[in-house]
Amino acid sequence: MDASKLDEATQKELAAFLERQQAEARVQSTIHNLSMMCWDKCVTSTPSTRFSRSEEACLANCVDRFLDSSMHLVRRIEEQRFKPSE
Repeated sequence: MDASKLDEATQKELAAFLERQQAEARVQSTIHNLSMMCWDKCVTSTPSTRFSRSEEACLANCVDRFLDSSMHLVRRIEEQRFKPSE
């Protein structure tokens, strides 16, 4: 399909759709990477029906720290995005 043959409104709609899909893929990739990182760091024994207390605490802490740092980055990006150019 040749996108140049589409009218302007359709091209904009397609571009917005692709941007949303790419953003969703980035979120999914980030979640996957977080899961793998926290799992590798925190689950030290053979998994059974329950995590040990230390594994559970480590996983919760790992996720909390990741979310804290992600929110910090989002805030910084937003600040820079809306900061007037000097």
